[in-house]
Amino acid sequence: MSPDAVPQPHRPSLQRLFLTGLLTLLPIWLTWVVVKFVFVLLSSLSRPLVVPFSERVAASFPESLGWFKAEWMQDVIGLLATVLVIIVVGALSRRVVGQKLLAWTGALIQRIPLASIIYDSARKLLDILQTKPGSTQRVVLIDFPHREMKSVGLVTRVIRETGTGRELAAVYVPTTPNPTSGYLEIVPVELLTPTDWSVDQAMSFIISGGAVAPDTVPFTRAGERSGN
Repeated sequence: MSPDAVPQPHRPSLQRLFLTGLLTLLPIWLTWVVVKFVFVLLSSLSRPLVVPFSERVAASFPESLGWFKAEWMQDVIGLLATVLVIIVVGALSRRVVGQKLLAWTGALIQRIPLASIIYDSARKLLDILQTKPGSTQRVVLIDFPHREMKSVGLVTRVIRETGTGRELAAVYVPTTPNPTSGYLEIVPVELLTPTDWSVDQAMSFIISGGAVAPDTVPFTRAGERSGN
């Protein structure tokens, strides 16, 4: 090489630039998708009441509040109304009057055949996840889909095997990034790998695809370590 030659700076290829930009925008896009889903869901709950209200306000004051009937404004009002209702329900649930209303609503739903099954199951699952675990840890690892791989699961109940009395755990295994779908596995208690994670930590780990995780994970059970 000539001493006067100047080395040219390395220029990344178009493919590498595209991948870098994609990885940069992907978290932003996923955040937007989730926020948009929640926004649309919450605002749509109040739209049947919000739309007539906003149109009536716009018709009463066409010059100053005509923009009230705009679709984006109806979405904002619907979102705020739904959030307000949720906060009010949360406040009432802490009072005797609210607890009686919730009990009356639950009794009414239980009179509907299919709705009663869904309501009771969802209610029991939420109650279990909000309470401290008993004989087993709430967040565990199970051998799934095979022994050399682990999946994060939530113990919802401990039952016994017919005849032998062996303890079996009902473990819900959420999927990534949507933890509302998953698998239900029945696992012997001695085959569970306990963790010291909270439910919030487990959900963060699952939703983030493992990006948000503690530094250490108890992958091997104590009995296996002593046997080796």
